[in-house]
Amino acid sequence: QVQLVESGGGLVQAGGSLRLACTAAGDIFSINLMGWYRQAPGKQRELVASVTSGGMKNYADAVKGRFTISRDNAKNTVDLQMNSLKPEDTGVYYCNAAITRRWYKSERDYWGQGTQVTVSS
Repeated sequence: QVQLVESGGGLVQAGGSLRLACTAAGDIFSINLMGWYRQAPGKQRELVASVTSGGMKNYADAVKGRFTISRDNAKNTVDLQMNSLKPEDTGVYYCNAAITRRWYKSERDYWGQGTQVTVSS
């Protein structure tokens, strides 16, 4: 009923840029926190960046100064602008959102299907 759809992944050379986009659609009453996670091969999934409904942002130390997260509450979208990409940024990036559905009382996390980001050296 609720789905997060990601786009914008791909292959880029070190130092390049990519912009990831995520749209939440379906039976949505409200969205609290939205963010992006990533998982590199052999590594745990980690939070990259998050943004509250009020626009407050947090970033992982590894991406501070290089990545920018933004959201549009009216469109239920969250984007991640990734600049100065490094090979260690390679991984599957997942959109995440804390969503309350219409006619439901509780909030839970929803996840996108993941989009591959590969940074070559």
